[in-house]
Amino acid sequence: MPRTSRRIDGMRVAEFGPAGTERRRRLVEEILHGEKTATTGLVVHYAAEGVEIPAVGERFVVVDDRDEPAGIIETTEVRLIRAGEVDLDFARAEGFGLRSVAEWREEHARVFAPGIPRYRQHTGDPSWTFDDDTEIIAERFTLVRTW
Repeated sequence: MPRTSRRIDGMRVAEFGPAGTERRRRLVEEILHGEKTATTGLVVHYAAEGVEIPAVGERFVVVDDRDEPAGIIETTEVRLIRAGEVDLDFARAEGFGLRSVAEWREEHARVFAPGIPRYRQHTGDPSWTFDDDTEIIAERFTLVRTW
């Protein structure tokens, strides 16, 4: 999920879904319980927002559905791959009850859909869409501590 340029205690903020939503509440809960240990970002999103891609060893403050600090995660792996290269292990590590790569693709197509107009504008490609050739950031992380 997107990282922001916003900082808390010197660390960038990690937002897992929109503030005030059940989606963010559930994802943060899964992170705090060790059930979610991976996330996917779009390379085009980071480029459009002018935000740096996470680096191995970098720590982030995870904010909850009220946009308050909930925990700190540390990035343990970053792979720049095509969406079609996601495997079952990574899909399951994303949490949210995903049981297959097909479910992972469907869920991410839905999650990334609202940004498509911005990504089309940024790339200059009016047909840009999320598909198996989309460049993604496959990130794994570990919970360092709760807030």
